[in-house]
Amino acid sequence: MINLLISDLHLEEQRPDITRAFLHFLAGRARTADALYILGDFFEAWIGDDAMSPFQRSIAQALRDLSGHGVRIYLMHGNRDFMLGQGFCRLAGCTLLNDPCLVELNGERVLLMHGDSLCTQDAAYMRLRRILRNPLTLWMLRHLPLTTRHKLARKLRKESRAQTQMKASEITDVNPEEVPSVMAAHGVRTLIHGHTHRPATHQLHVDGEPARRIVLGDWDKQGWALQVDEHGFQQAPFALTQD
Repeated sequence: MINLLISDLHLEEQRPDITRAFLHFLAGRARTADALYILGDFFEAWIGDDAMSPFQRSIAQALRDLSGHGVRIYLMHGNRDFMLGQGFCRLAGCTLLNDPCLVELNGERVLLMHGDSLCTQDAAYMRLRRILRNPLTLWMLRHLPLTTRHKLARKLRKESRAQTQMKASEITDVNPEEVPSVMAAHGVRTLIHGHTHRPATHQLHVDGEPARRIVLGDWDKQGWALQVDEHGFQQAPFALTQD
């Protein structure tokens, strides 16, 4: 079994280099896999399945083509695309996962998350997250006029960038005290997440046992993919431009 895990592509028309790299990834390496997991922030922004642009529909079709080759595709919400719904998933031939989600990879129970819910030291963001993820708020957002949703998305992105620049890096990173408690609650020794754009494997202990937290890399100056197979868990970067 070969499982590939990626996150934080932030796909948008303004970054055709990332789009080309992703399509190349789907047409090549991803077709050798049994399953592809996309752990959030797949798109830079998502204001509703009813507002899909031709660009976003083309991405859905590329995923559908991969699914047609027998690759199972799983998608998780991120903080940028939390309004992505079943409409997109039907077009793309993928399954929407809860966050967090327990899966079995290479015979091991593994916890998958986007990662933003672990950043508990950022109190302002956590308050905003609770508001935006409230089912009533989501219902209201989905029923706003498209022009209003576009304006709101631009405003939230602008404020998010400004606040992130002002905050210390330890505030916007995962709270290391939160990780072992979440892992213990789910009974796992491996956690995989994205969000922070700080790819690494962190060794820790959960209930006195060795454990690890694997942080997926974002696609910006290079791409990242974690492969899980009979050889273990291996993450490596690759160039966005292909020869």
